[in-house]
Amino acid sequence: MANKDERQLPKHSGRAEIDRFLHKVAATPTPRPADQCGRLLFAMDATASREPTWNRACQIQGEMFVQTAALGGLDVQLCYYRGLNEFHSSAWLNGPEALIQRMQSVSCLGGYTQLIRVLQHARDETRKRKVDTLVFIGDCMEEDVDQLRHLAGELGILGVPAFVFQEGVDPVAENAFRQLAKLTGGAYYRFDATSAQQLRELLGAVAVYAAGGHRALEDYGRRRGGVAPRLMDQLKRG
Repeated sequence: MANKDERQLPKHSGRAEIDRFLHKVAATPTPRPADQCGRLLFAMDATASREPTWNRACQIQGEMFVQTAALGGLDVQLCYYRGLNEFHSSAWLNGPEALIQRMQSVSCLGGYTQLIRVLQHARDETRKRKVDTLVFIGDCMEEDVDQLRHLAGELGILGVPAFVFQEGVDPVAENAFRQLAKLTGGAYYRFDATSAQQLRELLGAVAVYAAGGHRALEDYGRRRGGVAPRLMDQLKRG
């Protein structure tokens, strides 16, 4: 059960929260052979309520590839669930056009959440070849929290941090998502329909982390405006 502090949700997502999220990403280690590009598993809830965000994400996700081109590129696998028992995962994709095409072919359908299947898939994929980062975007959670915690612990042991983006306000989902992020060594961020640009910045930063790790994200901070200078200040303070 969430404690009193966990139930007190912020009224909106502020710049300081974004900076803390990016700092958390920068502090997360990502050991990977230098001759391999980063691998990011991009998972989304595709139940009926998610259609507006899904359409937005079709445009926003391009930032991940733009920001990692100079780092040797990024492989992204799209995963989603919808309907009563549908779970799908794409091949590993190495460019925005292929990912956009795959996302645009998906229609959202009503149904229950299947985050457990997302975590199981991330675990199984990284056992085949290391997955650097799991990104999940959703708005609710209707599953057994204990099972989620167990799988999150497995991902933490395997070194797969989950960066969880929650749209809207749902205390049950927030509690579960925060635990998922913590147990995997990742981070949690809540956004709303007005924060598309913030989400774009965050996806770009997480992709840079997946492709190049801490040092790459430091360089990203030196080159970028917006949140980047504040991110660098936090990195200098340790």
